[in-house]
Amino acid sequence: MAANTEADNLEPEDKPPSSEVFGSPEEEPPGKAVCGRHRFFGYVPDSLWNDWRWHFRNRITTIEELASFITLSEEEKTQIRQVTRCYPLAITPYYLSLINPDDPDDPVRKQAVPSLLEITMGGMGLADPLDEEKDSVVPGLVHRYPDRVLMVLTDICAMLCRHCTRKREWHKGGWVRSPAEFGAMLDYISAHPEVRDVIISGGDPLTLSTRRLEEVIAQVRAIPHVEIIRIGTRFPVVLPQRIDRELCDMLSRYGPIWLNTHFNTVQEITTEAALATDRMLRAGVPVNNQCVLLRGVNDTLEAQKALCLGLLKIKVRPYYLFQCDEVQGTEHLRTPVEAGIKLIEGLRGHISGLAVPTFVVDLVQGGGKVPLQANYVLSRTEDELLLKNYEGNIYRYRNPGKASRRRVAVGIEGESREAGVSVRP
Repeated sequence: MAANTEADNLEPEDKPPSSEVFGSPEEEPPGKAVCGRHRFFGYVPDSLWNDWRWHFRNRITTIEELASFITLSEEEKTQIRQVTRCYPLAITPYYLSLINPDDPDDPVRKQAVPSLLEITMGGMGLADPLDEEKDSVVPGLVHRYPDRVLMVLTDICAMLCRHCTRKREWHKGGWVRSPAEFGAMLDYISAHPEVRDVIISGGDPLTLSTRRLEEVIAQVRAIPHVEIIRIGTRFPVVLPQRIDRELCDMLSRYGPIWLNTHFNTVQEITTEAALATDRMLRAGVPVNNQCVLLRGVNDTLEAQKALCLGLLKIKVRPYYLFQCDEVQGTEHLRTPVEAGIKLIEGLRGHISGLAVPTFVVDLVQGGGKVPLQANYVLSRTEDELLLKNYEGNIYRYRNPGKASRRRVAVGIEGESREAGVSVRP
């Protein structure tokens, strides 16, 4: 790993910010939520607010800064100081502006502001529950599934999400893979023609400048058997200003590229976020959502329904609903597995199938993703299934079992005999 300050990843200081980050009004998709920028940052001119580098450089990283924006008791301040010794704090001004400063149960706040429970329940969970380091074939490259690899380029993020699967990386000082490490990744992929799908992740790969990101993508795309590139990023949610024309124009040159992002609540679907995803779509980059089920954030049917329908309105596909991983420092945010199954059961049939994600558990020890859903098959025989529909009603469904196949075979044999052809049942 190459030692790296976070500012090293940004565009040069003299590069002017894009004045067209969000497009013209006629391009605007149907985003309804509005970010509360003027509550906290009304003094910031548009030229800076629309510049992702300004947000990155002005992230809230201390308890003193945080307390100047949201209501914190002295006890809360003391607790947060304790937590940040173990798990640091970083919130973009944009994402902070989505928080209700007077509501300690605000779902956006719970994802961004440290909780004492991160350390008081810290003995539960694992540092690397998915065994990513064990499954790394070279440093930073995880090859778990036959036809795809996960490329971890950096540990730097725009925001430190309290439910992060890779919390173990937060104290490593900010790094980006060295040219030698990246070269080893490319060599491995080139030597394994079964790899057709490369997932670029981090940290967040969009913390790299567009120029540096293009260097990575261009070299991956040059490998003949790589068919698909995916980028995992939370920038459309926590800093949508990053999705500017320069980035989208670059990505459009290396398709097919898919983007997987991470909206967890409908409050995150702002006008800025909607315009960012719209720009990706116009560049030919489809956008999927990978929501994490979090206690007190989105673990009600109403919250999930609002989120999934809101995503469809901005043309983002609800892809996965993840059970929160068994990570140290996240136990207070985890829900029973049954809660996720029940939520999907409550969505299915009641909203468009396009809006219903797949609920999955990512198994410890590198077992991979397992999809879970309610049991709709109540019983089965050779010739019949007893099925439950979304309303809970029970139906018999004839199954083409052995008896059915015998009847079909007899019919075919009779017709064939008339034609002078012999067919065995």
